[in-house]
Amino acid sequence: MRDASSGMFDLLIIGGGVNGCGIARDAAGRGYSVALAEMNDLASATSSSSTKLFHGGLRYLEYFEFRLVREALIERETLLQAMPHISWPMRFVLPYHADMRFESETPTSRLLSAVMPWMRGRRPAWLIRLGLFLYDHLGTHKILPGTSTVDLRSDRAGRALQSRFEKAFEYSDCWVEDSRLVVLNARDAERLGARIMTRTQVTGAERHADHWTVHLRDSETGETRSVEARAIVNAAGPWVESVARSKLDIKAREGVRLVRGSHIVTRKLFDHDKCYFFQGEDGRIIFAIPYENDFTLIGTTDQEHEGKPSEAVCTPEEQDYLCDFASRYFARPVTRDDIVWTYSGVRPLYDDGASSATAATRDYVLSLNTDGGAAILSVFGGKITTYRRLAESALEKLAHVFPGKSGDWTAGKPLPGGNFPIDGFDELVEKLEAAHPYLPHAQARRYVRAYGTDAAQMLEGRHSADDLGRDFGAGLTETEVNWLMDKEHAATAEDVVWRRSKLGLRLTMEEIAELDHWMKNARKAGNGKLAAE
Repeated sequence: MRDASSGMFDLLIIGGGVNGCGIARDAAGRGYSVALAEMNDLASATSSSSTKLFHGGLRYLEYFEFRLVREALIERETLLQAMPHISWPMRFVLPYHADMRFESETPTSRLLSAVMPWMRGRRPAWLIRLGLFLYDHLGTHKILPGTSTVDLRSDRAGRALQSRFEKAFEYSDCWVEDSRLVVLNARDAERLGARIMTRTQVTGAERHADHWTVHLRDSETGETRSVEARAIVNAAGPWVESVARSKLDIKAREGVRLVRGSHIVTRKLFDHDKCYFFQGEDGRIIFAIPYENDFTLIGTTDQEHEGKPSEAVCTPEEQDYLCDFASRYFARPVTRDDIVWTYSGVRPLYDDGASSATAATRDYVLSLNTDGGAAILSVFGGKITTYRRLAESALEKLAHVFPGKSGDWTAGKPLPGGNFPIDGFDELVEKLEAAHPYLPHAQARRYVRAYGTDAAQMLEGRHSADDLGRDFGAGLTETEVNWLMDKEHAATAEDVVWRRSKLGLRLTMEEIAELDHWMKNARKAGNGKLAAE
């Protein structure tokens, strides 16, 4: 964990989102001594508020972001093989109608308007097909099938749509459980020797010639302490600029553009496992995605965000926007009455001076500062699909500061619980049910989706439902909560039901409050361990 000879970490990482935890895992695996400080829970901000997709970013092709799209497309299958429990292939249906018009202001639309004025306001079918051809061929795809054309009059994907949509294009991307991705990276970083400190705020730091002294405060107890590190990685997401200025006294040349992405979760709107890709008249796009078996996820918006990142909410206006957008496609209108939950997060996009939030790049920029002392690397922008490559690039930037460390290693290495074949999910469920026949089928599937091969370890020594302990509702038991507290840094009911799972959609407010009370008592008693230990 620490360099015993000096009592100093190599890296102190600020931020427990996907980039911070991804860098911590990669660095620890190369032999760095690593500490990570997160002021709240892991994935408590942007990294639990995404659209839950590993995707290349089809619409980014309109902005000629070919390098970013290629990198993301290649990463999809690399990541899919490393976490087949929390990520899986998904087919996306893009309905098309000849009379559809858009007000897109992308470089592509401006070029079309100039060369072919009669195409103004439209994405013609051939242009969409060209984009999908590039999507299929910019990156390799050995696992995911390529694009096809769908007759919506006969395909089941057409049943939920308005009859005017007769044709669609269908392509591949992947689903990912975003907050679990962060937690599993943190778990693996810990396995490799990193020290993960949640609910730990950086309050200030002193820069020396060859190291930093960083001051920390426990967000719950108020206790303070200091650690030393040879370099700092500022992966604070929406707070990256404020941390650099107010905590580290660094004036970064780069900046972030805060963009709010809001989503709504509705009752189930269609009965199949494909996702819809809808184009709006304003040039934007949204997804409608099967969610947690009984719901549909619709998003996202792109709104400039002012104010504190922690105060982001899906506004009534955004809810109406998403409902109206989806209603232009679905046969049955989507209304606010259909919404069962909303969430919103602030994306810290690199500020490239784009004219709109939609046009701002999703690429990342890594800024290394060694002026006047020890190194600090600040992370600006990025998208969840490229987090692993971002981590590799970050450590490449720091390589001269730490000569002699090993090289890239994370490609193809499974995250905790992910050591089974991509097509082995159903077999793993069957094995778990055979070993624990008292488990309801839906609960066994949920365990494997969340924990993969680790589900067997979590249930070791349990021979009946009674052995799982108290049921807090929706199949959430003491055994699972103890696992989450012991292995995954969960400290509150919110951590469990909205980030480690989405059981908050099924539990009542009273059940969640009772869970929170139980967890607080368990932590006070020091019982946040596996019952079998």
